[in-house]
Amino acid sequence: MATIHGEIYVLPFFGQGHLLPSIELCKRLSSRNYKITLLISSNLSTSVPSSLRQQPLVQIAELSDAPGPLPPPPEAGGPVPGHNPFHQSEQQMGQSIESFLSARVGDPTRRPLCAVIDVMMSWSKEYFVKFGIPTAAFLTSGACNAAVELGSSKARVGDMKPGEIRVLPGLPEDIALTYSDVNQQPHRPPPGGQGGPPGGPAGPGVPPPGLLGLLGGLMRQDRPPPPGLQGPPGGPPKLGDPPRWVEEVNGSIAALMNTCDELEHPFIEYLGKEIGIPVWGVGPLLPEQYWKSAGSILHDRDFRSAHKSNYSEDEVIQWLDSKPRGSVIYVSFGSEVGPTVEEFAQLADALAESNWSFIWVIQPNAGRHGPPPDLAGGKPGPDAAQGGYYPHGLDEKVGDRGLIIRGWAPQLMILSHPSTGGFLSHCGWNSTVEAIGRGVPFLAWPIRGDQFFNAKLVANHLKVGYMVSNGDLPEMVKEDIVKGIERLMTDEEVHKRAAALGHKFEGNFPASSEAALDAFLDFVSRK
Repeated sequence: MATIHGEIYVLPFFGQGHLLPSIELCKRLSSRNYKITLLISSNLSTSVPSSLRQQPLVQIAELSDAPGPLPPPPEAGGPVPGHNPFHQSEQQMGQSIESFLSARVGDPTRRPLCAVIDVMMSWSKEYFVKFGIPTAAFLTSGACNAAVELGSSKARVGDMKPGEIRVLPGLPEDIALTYSDVNQQPHRPPPGGQGGPPGGPAGPGVPPPGLLGLLGGLMRQDRPPPPGLQGPPGGPPKLGDPPRWVEEVNGSIAALMNTCDELEHPFIEYLGKEIGIPVWGVGPLLPEQYWKSAGSILHDRDFRSAHKSNYSEDEVIQWLDSKPRGSVIYVSFGSEVGPTVEEFAQLADALAESNWSFIWVIQPNAGRHGPPPDLAGGKPGPDAAQGGYYPHGLDEKVGDRGLIIRGWAPQLMILSHPSTGGFLSHCGWNSTVEAIGRGVPFLAWPIRGDQFFNAKLVANHLKVGYMVSNGDLPEMVKEDIVKGIERLMTDEEVHKRAAALGHKFEGNFPASSEAALDAFLDFVSRK
């Protein structure tokens, strides 16, 4: 039996977009003969795939974070001054972490090499420090956004004037900031507050009790987020403010990012120089099947649980099989955020006017607040739109040219199908790397947060797509969407660049990330 080199704890944040990369990280680390303990909320137990539980060097440790039911909203509405409903849940989980560590590392010979902690769980570092366990920060997003946030806070971009363009020292000129970048409104409330991987399956029903339930419930009530999610006093963080993640990384021995040098080398390098600790790109942390199936159609059902939808994966692939190569634009904004109801209507009109075939994925709560309705596993009935926007009448207008999916969609299968020729996306990080690896170019429609600079990375730096507009409009309009679709689908050069970039990832996990994982393990082993 191969020698076990040491143990590493991994603590993810809640939500599939954080849990799934953490699971893949566990697999990558354990394959190098390190024992891995995944510390998760008991509420996430059912989200851990059996394939991980079967890994001989991976252990799952369930932690309690459920102090009780969601507290009722204040009668007068709005937050109660000084009241933090997450505090009790954090305390409960913190006590569970402390009890686990006390039992496990009371014997110094059982102390792990380090704990890899999602930056959204940075409040938990104190428990690991108490037991003398070094911590490494884990950022599940890309490096470009983090670098721009940090660079803009050093460049005093708040004084930019309309029409001004400012290059951030140390960063590529093609990521220069415009006035509209600085003055964007990236913090629209998420419809429904239901977590899930950007571009991937939304979790069914209402979130479970505990911190995950509190998070979902409070977001539905437009209540403030917990520590770690909220910005500085006075409102959400703006570009130019000190980025919150810097504080969350503070005290860590290293930072791991869900990206790779092949995509974001200058940004990874910049972050390492600026924050003074090693920064390694160890992703994109996608399932092994994603890498091994390059050049062929990837079936989501092979490693992802399907949720409620009006079309099965087989029905979607049959529809795609009937379309010419590169003739379909895939439209999806993921499960957490999306356009307004008014913008959805403009999009529907644009898809009706365009001559291109399309798959449009619409979440049950699209454009609205509140929990998603129950689809009952069937096609949406006449009342389906009560839970959110639905383009009634569009299917009759476009006929077989369009496929409107309500609910879950087999995204990886769609992106890997040769008929798919473009992706109209919000540019959530998971969606972005999934499409890049399959050579699909983008029409970027960012909504909030890191999506704006993921989109800038795609359109300006990697040059594998376009922005749907220049960002100066308060709402997207049909004419811009129609022009954007036509431009993307007919531009042979952008398709060639996207295909060339995708070829870099064919068949194998990125070589730079393999080297980064080895470097990280060597680093913590010598600590």
